[in-house]
Amino acid sequence: MSPRRRIEADEPDFFEATPRRPRRWGLPVIATVASLVLIAAVAVGTLMLVNHEIDRRAAVKDALALGYVRQFMTEYTSLDPFHANDYVERILAEGTGEFGSMFNERKNEILVQVARAEPTTGTVVEAGVQRWNDDGSADVLVATTVTSKSPDGKQTYESGSRWVATAIQEGQQWKISQLIQVI
Repeated sequence: MSPRRRIEADEPDFFEATPRRPRRWGLPVIATVASLVLIAAVAVGTLMLVNHEIDRRAAVKDALALGYVRQFMTEYTSLDPFHANDYVERILAEGTGEFGSMFNERKNEILVQVARAEPTTGTVVEAGVQRWNDDGSADVLVATTVTSKSPDGKQTYESGSRWVATAIQEGQQWKISQLIQVI
């Protein structure tokens, strides 16, 4: 081969169109779809986490209100005539609003009734949050039983009652603002 031909063979032909390689769309499409799926998964996960946290806080709030009302109703329905003054002071400290003012007005009358009564043991059978009010208080429906013995100690009497207790949180402490016996 002649040297001239060798040079021409090494040089590209500038006037001849070379076909372009076909563009590969697979990788960009897969990357775009994968990033969209990832963004959607993160968004759905975030929404699920937010809803879970809202539900958890509501459950904790319900549990706090129910725990307090159960404890209060156990104390309220358990009478000890030998410690009537302590009973009245303890219940008065737990009251606020309408219940607190009503109990305070009638505390001497209640003190006499408790001192004359037989000892009773109150238990909460079941309690449940009926609704949450706009002021942050909770209406709790409570079923209680009260067990007492006859003065001679031979017979045991048991009676049940239902109550709607409105509990409100004042600072870090829960209090009863209204207590209604349901018939």
